[in-house]
Amino acid sequence: MKLRLLLVEDDPVLLEMTSSALETEGFAVRAAADGNEGFKAALAESPDLIISDIMLPGLSGFELCRRLREKGLRIPIIFLSGEKKAEIDRIVGLELGADDYLLKPFGPRELIARIHAVLRRARPEAPTGEELAFEDFRFNFKKKTAFKGDREIALTAKEFGLLAFLAAHENEVVGREAILNEVWGYEKFPTTRTVDTFVHKLRQKIEKDPSRPVHLLTVPWLGYKFRK
Repeated sequence: MKLRLLLVEDDPVLLEMTSSALETEGFAVRAAADGNEGFKAALAESPDLIISDIMLPGLSGFELCRRLREKGLRIPIIFLSGEKKAEIDRIVGLELGADDYLLKPFGPRELIARIHAVLRRARPEAPTGEELAFEDFRFNFKKKTAFKGDREIALTAKEFGLLAFLAAHENEVVGREAILNEVWGYEKFPTTRTVDTFVHKLRQKIEKDPSRPVHLLTVPWLGYKFRK
């Protein structure tokens, strides 16, 4: 499945050239021409990585990063910047929570190398290898077995996939679109209501009080968060 990149750049020529190079590399690229559009796309689509210019109409790249981090979203971000105040921009960007910084002009191979490096650093490990345990629950994602104490719990393959994906992003907000893309695939289930339905079913099986969940949490307007 293609990794999804959000490219936020107000220079139409650079936007088109960079998008084309990234798509040729095999990435799925969502382009945004200003900071406000980029911020909305990041919230709605939870891309695997964001590439953002710093000087943008609407929200600046810095402000976009700050707001995402305030909402608990740890999507990796690479900043692009011109030469003016480059060192200051780099320091400010990294302090705000950016993952890398690239000075313009840059070649596509350098950008692609930076993207792969950041994604390697940011890639979550499996919850505990093949297994996840909390309270008296035990889940084995390879064997597709689940137990509460000594009692086996029947989970479907998609419920295992949903739990594994959320647990791999423990304490992070994960958008519905990102869950659909990873667990189901966009082409099969075109509605995010699918995620809500499966989260509801999973809560019935692993929460002591499904009406007041403590492990599978809803984050209003954004998505879901898992915590042990």
